[in-house]
Amino acid sequence: MLLFVGLGNPGRQYAGNRHNIGFMAIEQIARAHDFAPFRARFQGRVSEGQVGGERIILLEPATYMNESGRAVGEAARFYKLGLEDIVVFHDELDLAPGKCRVKIGGGAAGHNGLRSIDAHMGKDYKRIRLGIGHPGDKNLVHSYVLNDFAKSEEGWVETLCDVVARNAALIARGDDASFQNRVHLAMEAAGFADVKRVGEKP
Repeated sequence: MLLFVGLGNPGRQYAGNRHNIGFMAIEQIARAHDFAPFRARFQGRVSEGQVGGERIILLEPATYMNESGRAVGEAARFYKLGLEDIVVFHDELDLAPGKCRVKIGGGAAGHNGLRSIDAHMGKDYKRIRLGIGHPGDKNLVHSYVLNDFAKSEEGWVETLCDVVARNAALIARGDDASFQNRVHLAMEAAGFADVKRVGEKP
């Protein structure tokens, strides 16, 4: 059994935010693999199903981003899961829009959701880093991540979440290299190999 955690903020007003791409990816996995409806549990929303023959618990913390670790810790304790059983999907400022990288452990790089999970659980869990690009100035980061994706970004966002969901069995199997490669090739084939951040000069 694995716990797939999407990071984001709860509530309709945050649903389209760049900071919520983790929620978007998790919800697409639920749709693509016919998971049970989400229900309230573990200070969040939970859905259960199977991906590639592996039982998966999907979790969207409802604690707001900076307290995400509370929900993850509660779910992990209930299911008796270790760090090696936890996979966190989150927005990544340090990757170009539409890029996806898998990483185990490491720092939080200023991400409050990761920082909270680190504090509650430790750092050695798997992270699926979903690139949203960087606004270019650290003073702009807060408003950038808490703003909705622009209309012009919707194509790559939907494609990335769909490709991640369709290849989620590779994550479940622990074949991270193949997962990364499949996502890269699919994004390239869809015309999203070199996505520019909104406002970035070509």
